[in-house]
Amino acid sequence: MVEKAKDSNGAALNDGDSVTLIKDLKVKGTSETLKRGTMVKNIRLTENPEEIECNTRQVKGLVLKTAFLKKA
Repeated sequence: MVEKAKDSNGAALNDGDSVTLIKDLKVKGTSETLKRGTMVKNIRLTENPEEIECNTRQVKGLVLKTAFLKKA
């Protein structure tokens, strides 16, 4: 059975959902820090149920851990 991606509260995530960061996150390879409360729209699920792909205003092609997200 394929495991579904879930946010930090256990809510199922789907392609195209919007999520909010629950923790400040430093982006590797850049000097950017994504602040807690940042809304990320139009996420894409990956093969790994613990990760999603997304774009933010500052960084394109970002992979985030679902443990640091909550569904908006």
